Amino acid sequence: MSLQATAAQATAEPEPATVRADPAKTPSPVAAKAEAGDSAVPAAKKLSKAAAQRIKAAKAVSVARKQVGDPYRWGGSGPGAFDCSGLVQFSWKKAGVRLPRVTYSQYARIKKKVSFKNLRPGDLMFFRGKGHVGMYVGDGKMVHSPSSGKTVRVEKLSGWRKASFSGAVRPGL
Repeated sequence: MSLQATAAQATAEPEPATVRADPAKTPSPVAAKAEAGDSAVPAAKKLSKAAAQRIKAAKAVSVARKQVGDPYRWGGSGPGAFDCSGLVQFSWKKAGVRLPRVTYSQYARIKKKVSFKNLRPGDLMFFRGKGHVGMYVGDGKMVHSPSSGKTVRVEKLSGWRKASFSGAVRPGL
């Protein structure tokens, strides 16, 4: 090699070294596009209406169950004392769903009607010609605020309850 070739190599800019990125710190191509604001990246999947309703229903059932032992009070909508429609209204409100105050309006204004055999937790069950309401909690049971002198309780849906059943609705859809 000549002296001139060696001098040319010495004065030339060095080639950049290959830098290997840490894979744990390198964003995926999808994440990189998302950070760059690429609209082709799909947003987080939105829950179906039915899935969102089930989540709200679980919250409403949980809230209603926490009221077990609270006294019945005519016109009571909690916290601390409830009538039947006040209990379901209070529970669904805590789950983010507004319901009418009285049983007849609750049945009439909630569009999704449900048969006894298709009940799911959170469904409102009406009895005695829509004059009483309870919330289905699963396993053949409901939570309700029965009447004056009694407390909020969970009861099995047997004989008399089945016989006096007059309809059910599914809030939150």
